[in-house]
Amino acid sequence: MTHAADPLSTGRIAFIILALALGGFAIGTTEFAAMSLLPFYAADFAVTEPVAAHAVSAYALGVVVGAPILGLFGASWPRRRLLVVLMVLIAMGNAATVWAPTYHTLLAFRFLSGLPHGAYFGVAALLAASLLPEKRAAAASYVMAGLAVATVIGAPFANWLGLHVGWRVVFGGVSGIALATATALLILAPRKPVEVGRSMRREMHALAHPQVLLTLGAGAVGFGGLFAVYSFLAPVLTEYTGATPASVPWVFAIFGLGILVGNLLGGWIADISLKAAAIGLLAWSAVFLAAFTFAATNFWLLSLVCFAIGMGGGLGPILQVRLMDVAGEAQTMAAALHHAAFNIANALGPWLAGLAITAGMGWTAPGWVGLCLALGGILILCVAFKLERHRERSALTAS
Repeated sequence: MTHAADPLSTGRIAFIILALALGGFAIGTTEFAAMSLLPFYAADFAVTEPVAAHAVSAYALGVVVGAPILGLFGASWPRRRLLVVLMVLIAMGNAATVWAPTYHTLLAFRFLSGLPHGAYFGVAALLAASLLPEKRAAAASYVMAGLAVATVIGAPFANWLGLHVGWRVVFGGVSGIALATATALLILAPRKPVEVGRSMRREMHALAHPQVLLTLGAGAVGFGGLFAVYSFLAPVLTEYTGATPASVPWVFAIFGLGILVGNLLGGWIADISLKAAAIGLLAWSAVFLAAFTFAATNFWLLSLVCFAIGMGGGLGPILQVRLMDVAGEAQTMAAALHHAAFNIANALGPWLAGLAITAGMGWTAPGWVGLCLALGGILILCVAFKLERHRERSALTAS
């Protein structure tokens, strides 16, 4: 039995963080697999790809709803217990997805699968940071590495399984990984009591801070471009570029590698100049999202552009650091809401891209939609930084 006072060895801490990252891998796989598997369940339920993309949006909306609710609900729970429960809920939601008999039940189960997503990442990052108090940022990045690896391995492998075995097998596998994570955390994670002062009221303060809301808004809008392209990448490759279905997983792997590289670089750049990094990375995304529309006719050029668009995922750790700076004592809620904003983008991007395609703009429309969303994220950040400078000048004048 584990006691709160038991010392934790370096090896045990490493296994706990590995288990947390495994949970991130499960979540990342189910999130991004829904995009890479889009043509398969569209065909299975006899709906068009833009309509099938609503399953991606349903999951994302589940994250948006679940993150603040479960974040508040779990504020008075020990982190070990909360993480185990969240992983069990993720396993149940994905298991239900396997048996979805109709398109509308698929939407419902994808929504339920998304509910624990944001709260898990928020609490997992805080637990990892408490285990490595002198390397908090690094510990949180290790947890997020599971999500990044899912974009490199999980989603492409899911596409391959969808082509050769069936899309339902993928969600069954995710359910198994989630249960393995819950079991590992139940055995390994320390039994620590709830921190003194943690409460729903204190966590609610995050919702009243303008800089928190603006930072979340920048993520919700600015990230949308990446998801607009990612969600429709498979049909763009097969219907517009002329690529074979067997080559699609490789492009998803290249896209995911860009996300992994972007996340690693994003944290490093943010330590040098956070504001410049945020604006610069969104500008980078805008350029290559526009380039997507011109590169889509050439398989190799499109693959390179997808790598560059994926690097825009480095905005995640940058905005996470920004939230840590402005959220004050409401760190749990801010961390959960960060992933809610991420998944508002996950819902917004595919929805707008689907509307554009349905309106007759063609398969390259996701690139133009993404460009507009990236520019919108830049605008929101500029407003946030301007308000912050004004507040700082006012404080200096008053002193």
